[in-house]
Amino acid sequence: MVVYLLTAACAVGVVLLASRLAAGRLGRHGTDDREPSGATAGHAGSMISALFLLAFAVAIVVPWTTADAARLNTYAEAQAITEAYWAAERFPAGPREHARASLVDYARFVRDEEWPRMAEGRLSPGGWTRLDAVRREIIALPAPEDELKDARAAFLEQVTAISAARHQRAMDAGTRPPPALLVITAVTGLLVVLFPFLTGARPRGLAALPLALMAGLLAVGVYLAVDISHTFTGGLGVGPDAFGAALEEIKRVSGGS
Repeated sequence: MVVYLLTAACAVGVVLLASRLAAGRLGRHGTDDREPSGATAGHAGSMISALFLLAFAVAIVVPWTTADAARLNTYAEAQAITEAYWAAERFPAGPREHARASLVDYARFVRDEEWPRMAEGRLSPGGWTRLDAVRREIIALPAPEDELKDARAAFLEQVTAISAARHQRAMDAGTRPPPALLVITAVTGLLVVLFPFLTGARPRGLAALPLALMAGLLAVGVYLAVDISHTFTGGLGVGPDAFGAALEEIKRVSGGS
């Protein structure tokens, strides 16, 4: 942030120095520009608008694409839970029921307990503990026959997929646009609204109506950029729907138990 402020201060200093030079020796080759519709106001206005549009586009597009990818990842994680549940079908009765119960417990934990905490940008350690426990249990499962070895390998493959998707979900939970980007979006949006007044124009009557409408829409746009800045909350927040669907699928597979 300090670097940003120093950069802005240097840019302002360059403008002030240029204005001093223009008022001196270079002034004889130019003319004073005091009109709201003059070259200076037109150039500054177009650049401020361009900067706002650039910052606003980045502030909208990046969270939007991140949310889409995160949503697909949650469905990949939930699908891996379902496939692991199916893979446990080939286990002996005791390990089979325990492994399946562990998967159901994990899915419910993510949906009901962990998801609200993800608004803080992190996952709960309890999820990792549950995955590690079921992984260790199946690794320790004796497999004297090739069929059971294959079943164990298939189950562990799906647990690995769950773990990989969970790691990605942890990264998505902590992903946000740089705070400076949102500040620039808000500041340039404010300058776009106030620019006519800064140049000396005084909108009156119907001339002020388009400016007021633009200000309202810009305010909504900036609020939207802030609202969708977190992947799992706000307007584009990804919900735990995938895990609810996985639990319904598991309920169907198990015959409603």
